[in-house]
Amino acid sequence: MSAIWLLPLAVGLPLVLAGLSALPGIRDRSLTLAVIAPAPGLAAALFAPRDDVLVLPDLVLGVSLSLSEPGALFLGGASLLWLVAGLYSRFSMRGKDRAGNFALFWNLCLAGNLGVFLAADAITFYVAFALVSLMAFPLVIHDRSQKALNAGVAYIALAVLGEAALLAGLILASGAAGGVADLKAIVDAIGLSPDRSLILVLLIIGFGVKAGLAPLHVWLPVAHPAAPVPASAVLSGAIVKTGIFGLLTFLPFGDGHMAAGAVLGALGFAGAFGAAIYGLTQDDPKAVLAYSTVSQMGLMLAGAGAGLAAGLDASVLMAVIAIYALHHGLAKGALFLGAGAMAETSGRPALRLRAVLGVVALSVAGLPLTGGALAKLALKAPLGPASALLITVSAFTTALLLAHFLAVVRPSGAAHAPAPRVRSVPVMLLGAGALILPWAVWAMSGLPAGYAWRWDNLAAGAAPLALAVLVAALAHRARLSAPRAPQGDLLVPAMVMLSAMGSSLQRAIAQAEKTLPRLLEVHVSKRVLRLGDLADRTEAALPAVLPALLLALILLIAALALA
Repeated sequence: MSAIWLLPLAVGLPLVLAGLSALPGIRDRSLTLAVIAPAPGLAAALFAPRDDVLVLPDLVLGVSLSLSEPGALFLGGASLLWLVAGLYSRFSMRGKDRAGNFALFWNLCLAGNLGVFLAADAITFYVAFALVSLMAFPLVIHDRSQKALNAGVAYIALAVLGEAALLAGLILASGAAGGVADLKAIVDAIGLSPDRSLILVLLIIGFGVKAGLAPLHVWLPVAHPAAPVPASAVLSGAIVKTGIFGLLTFLPFGDGHMAAGAVLGALGFAGAFGAAIYGLTQDDPKAVLAYSTVSQMGLMLAGAGAGLAAGLDASVLMAVIAIYALHHGLAKGALFLGAGAMAETSGRPALRLRAVLGVVALSVAGLPLTGGALAKLALKAPLGPASALLITVSAFTTALLLAHFLAVVRPSGAAHAPAPRVRSVPVMLLGAGALILPWAVWAMSGLPAGYAWRWDNLAAGAAPLALAVLVAALAHRARLSAPRAPQGDLLVPAMVMLSAMGSSLQRAIAQAEKTLPRLLEVHVSKRVLRLGDLADRTEAALPAVLPALLLALILLIAALALA
């Protein structure tokens, strides 16, 4: 079978597993099965042919799938993160309420996430984008706490706003292209359309909501802390990347749209610096990481805006931002899972885990010769000197924010409690991937192999970090600390209304949970029950082989990328 059939399998397997998780005999074991759901996506990123189009005309309204070289980085990074976070969720959520529901929406959201990176026509793209938007909502509210429901209301309101803007923009763009759904034809038509300004505004709003573009970012700082740890990891590391991928796919790069590019760049840098500074006022580690995500996504969005204004080719920006997105997704996944693991350990094991998180944080800040430093160098290279300088300066605020994260992340109160291996090992492996894999794909940047070793680049990476260390040391010595501020920044004035809506949502969910099980109960054959037993036996064997399997996976990806 041709490897191109990995493309529909990457989306199809999560959808099949989502359906299986609704069966009573499988529901309690569905998190185990969900671990394998991202495997076809990872295989497609490694082995599927590039730029070939697979057309499935009889599926839904007709589905076209394709995978570009930069798209493979988005797909591979997301798949690897979903796989590791799925392993973490299987063991961290064992025996908890609604684990089957979590697996159902986890798989649906995964299918949409990977589908965005594979879609070759506008209809498939929009359906996948809407799926990931809507199915992330149950993950955010999974705990059913008042905090989670308030966050869910904020998320879904902005998600629907973004979907409406995106749909309107795509309809106008498709109309300008003569009603076709082909992505390339639509992009070419946008630059020539008399409605191009309106289309650009709608697309930037639609994708900006998901990507955390300021001031549309306000759902991230409330949704990430409220969601379960593995859901926070994929929200921050993979799901937000659909927004930047959409912008890179649909915006008419190469034509020099100065006004739209300037606005997108300005908002991106505003988020990059503003979120990092506001994150210093938070004392919840997951909220700090959420603001870090807004900041890092702001840099990618600013790079896209600067490239749009300057008329840079889309392929150049897609390649360098894909490297940045790969590093950020793996690193942020490691930090979120690490925050969850830290809450269950103390003593010497906690010190070791904190050291791992410290190395990953330094990489995100751009420590020279780490994966994060390569990502920043790749992003700065095609941009003008002003944008490149701002990206360099942002390393200072990023370093301060992540130093604050390391200060507020707390170990458990149990004496010398080690984090379970199935939780600490994923942190280490995602961190290793963030440090190593950007080296393996460096050739995509178009820069020389020795570019990262140049003295000016080493100094540009080290100077902001050294300054941040000095400032943090002086603040600690003077016992200075930032004032505490509520999560959500611009969303704070609406918190009363969100609380009332969250309470209404809580009552509606409670009523639905009483009635739906009776409506959805189905007969399960012995064959399906045996599949559940097989999943249990597989799960029992996972802890023994997990470290070796995941390490081999990281090394295989690096080796294939270097080949």
